[in-house]
Formats: sequence, structure tokens, C-alpha cells
Amino acid sequence: MGKSTELSDRECLSQLNTEDFNTKIGQKETHLFLLRNDKGMEVAVTNYGCAILAIMVPDREGRMANVILGHDSIDHVVNSPEPFLSTTIGRYGNRIAKGQFTLEGKSYQLAINNGPNHLHGGPTGFHTRVWDAEQTAPERVNFRYTSADGEEGFPGNLQVEMTYRLQSDTNALVIEYKAETDKTTIVNLTNHGFFNLAGIGNPTPTVDNNVLTLYADHYVPIDEVSIPTGEIRAVAGTPMDFTTPHAIGERINDDFDQLKHGSGYDHCYVLNKREKGELSLAAECYEPQSGRVMKVYTTEAGVQLYTGNWLNGFTGAHGATFPARSAVCFEAQSFPDTPNRPYFPAATLHPGETYNQTTIYEFGVK
Repeated sequence: MGKSTELSDRECLSQLNTEDFNTKIGQKETHLFLLRNDKGMEVAVTNYGCAILAIMVPDREGRMANVILGHDSIDHVVNSPEPFLSTTIGRYGNRIAKGQFTLEGKSYQLAINNGPNHLHGGPTGFHTRVWDAEQTAPERVNFRYTSADGEEGFPGNLQVEMTYRLQSDTNALVIEYKAETDKTTIVNLTNHGFFNLAGIGNPTPTVDNNVLTLYADHYVPIDEVSIPTGEIRAVAGTPMDFTTPHAIGERINDDFDQLKHGSGYDHCYVLNKREKGELSLAAECYEPQSGRVMKVYTTEAGVQLYTGNWLNGFTGAHGATFPARSAVCFEAQSFPDTPNRPYFPAATLHPGETYNQTTIYEFGVK
């Protein structure tokens, strides 16, 4: 385990203190890691759930602010009212109907932690695990975790490696995932970053004014418990259409069944891909007052758009509060309930294969 030593707390733009993250959970130590690139961007993370605590980037006037919802101590991360707040999600992101699936003729039952369904790897998924971590450069930290056969009901010992890396030429956070298994299993890793490009505050403003473009002509419709209906629908002519720029709040309260099912946007979009696994632009989000822009690139087939509909105003870092719709999430992933939908792109990993994913969150201004 290697701690970050490149920046002192005094130099820490996010004003987080190393001591507030040093503890032992089980037999493993937790720490704060500070990443910085040549452009002065700073990202603060902890190895508990690989939670991102702060992303410090400038607005159009050069003023720095934290554009991700996070906490300022390990106790607050562990006991967060939103357990998935800006964490790494696994072994399977999103929902699996009734927590059940069949693989190679064997049935599996997962924990039920979201209505009648399984969500985000279960209550003790990857977001609650202390990962082995090593900061190998000022701009890079590597994480490793072994998910045991049967953990949260999933088959196979899964070896996971993940890297958070800041690019030096652009203000971009690159997340790279790799996983291997010794038994056929399902894998759908993602990052659940809760972004607010205006910067967090008390209260953190809603994302209603954020202008969003999604490079997706189709989406995965859901039923009243947020499980896919099995269809792939065109976005054209509906409030789900972000193929041209629209403010998030412009149609979020429209009388439309899908928005009612999700209490806002909480849907997987089918990205326009020329070939499987290509790294392509998935989304652009623009906050007009600050001028900040975030672009999302991913190798994944889908991205879950979630508009923080269930945030309830709890307190995060430095007294910031997070009310409903004060964040937007772009969770790059396979489609939800894929193990029960053989016509969806598979999320199955076999022994001898390697799961790979790259997702990039790039920040700029206009």
C-alpha cells in the first residue's frame, strides 16, 4: 500500500486532510491519494470503494471548484447516506431483475437491495471494499481487488485492476479497468461519479441548467421498478432525445412514462458505436454560468444517465449539501439486466478472457 506524498495538505486544492482518511477497516488500511497533472488539475480519491472525493478544475475565469459530490473524511464515506457516491461499482453495475440469473445451466441468487432487484453489486459490493492501492506517479494511482468466488452471490474469483490517471495535456481523468476470472461469471464495472459542473456548495445547485448532448439514438426503456422492458427504443420525438443539445431540466418533468418510472432520468442509453469496444465520445455536458464543459468518452456499449433524483439534501465535503437533482451521472456500462436478456450485448467473462474498459471524463471551458 502506498500513500500519496506528492502534495502536502497545505497545497491541497480540495482542502482535504490526509489524517481524516487514515484508518484500518478489517485488516486493510485506508488512505487519501492526491493526483495532479501539469495543468494544475487535482483529483482526490480514497482506496475505500475507490471513491472520488474531489475533482478540482477551473471555470472560464480560471477559478477552481470541486465538480464532483464527495465527502471529507473516511467516516463520512463509509457512512454516506448515498453509499454509491462517486465510487467504483462492481461486480455488476445497474440492476438485475429479482437478483436472479442463470449461467451455464446454473442458477444464481444475488442480494436484493433495490426494491425487488439487485443493484450495483449488492450492499457489500466493490463500493464498500478496501482496495490495495499504489500511487506510482503524481498523476496516477493503481488499485487492485480480488472478489472471491461467491462474494455477493457471484461465481468465480475475479481479479480486478483499475487505474485513475490524469492526462498531462488535457484536464482529463482516465479510468482503466481490467479483470480476469477462474470461473465463468458476469462483469459490468463502472464509476458512479456524481458531477456538478457549477461546483459543490451549500446548497449545491441543481443540474437543470446543464446543457446535455448524448451520442445515442436509442435507449433502454424500463418498467415501474426500473428493470428493462426488453425493448430498445428510439429517442426521437421523446423527452429522452439528447442527440441535439437540451437543458437537463427542460423536459425532466414531462408527462412521459419513462420519466415517471425513473423519477427523472435514470436510463441506459445505447451509444452510437461503429464497432464493439471502440473508444468514442458518449456525452457532452455544459454548465452555462461557469462555462465548464465535461466530455465523456468510453469503450462501453451504454451509459446510464442519472440525474440525482434520489439525493435528499445530506451534507458532504466542507458543509456542502446535496439536494435532489444536484448531480448528473454518466455511468459507462453494459445494459442493465443483461444476464437475463440474451439479445443484449453479453456481459459474460470466461476463464482465459480479459475484461477491459476505458472511460475518460475530460474537462474544459467555453
